[in-house]
Amino acid sequence: EQLKTKIQSAKDKGEVGQNYDVIYHSDETLGISHEVYSDSTLEKNARGTQISAVKRDISRSNIVILDSMAYIKGFRYQLFCEAKATVTPHCVVHVIAPVEQCLEWNNNREDKWDEELIKQLVMRYEEPNSDTRWDSPLFTIASDDPKETLPIDEIWDTLVLKRPPPPNAATLIKPTSGNSFLQELDKKTQEVITKILQHQQITTGDVIIDKDLVVQLPATSVSTAQLQRIRRSYISLNRMRSVETDRIIPLFVDYINRSLNND
Repeated sequence: EQLKTKIQSAKDKGEVGQNYDVIYHSDETLGISHEVYSDSTLEKNARGTQISAVKRDISRSNIVILDSMAYIKGFRYQLFCEAKATVTPHCVVHVIAPVEQCLEWNNNREDKWDEELIKQLVMRYEEPNSDTRWDSPLFTIASDDPKETLPIDEIWDTLVLKRPPPPNAATLIKPTSGNSFLQELDKKTQEVITKILQHQQITTGDVIIDKDLVVQLPATSVSTAQLQRIRRSYISLNRMRSVETDRIIPLFVDYINRSLNND
């Protein structure tokens, strides 16, 4: 509502942002029930529904709000990539409260969450970190503080006045036939695949490739054959193109996340 007020003010003054719209999505609007979060497969499907809604509506003149827990850092990274691909700014609004307060509020709801599920979600929660690019800019709001106010001016500046991130390097490529690039393409993509396979042998969950690079794996393990198919497809798309070698892995991680999400 405050963003709509800011848009109307921009219209009245003929300022930047006057042509913007606000689109709101939540578990309620998307038909996602509480019980979904008790089943990893159903939860994965729910995240697919959420990301599809964002991909459908995001644009340079739409402010898309996804009001969900988004408690998995790999999922927030996916959302960041969607904003970056559309060349539009983004931000994370982190709403916090003590667990005891949340449980008390839940007891007063008509549509209560299962208390044990809330505690499980707290254990699984990966808190946003402003040092990572997908969680920044980060606005933290204390919902149990009656004096807390939403920093709407800062949020507006971030979403409307801030210069958007550059498009993915894959859209700014140059033809090439250099053997050295192909060797680096083959080497670096295989390094990522190897790291994913080694990770799956030890544990489950997201794979941190580098400080700001995360591969979000599905609930079930991904086969070597599937990963190699994704790798071959990526190499085929890029063998006649040239990007800076330090961009090969970030772009490949983006490609893996998109491919796994579509699967």
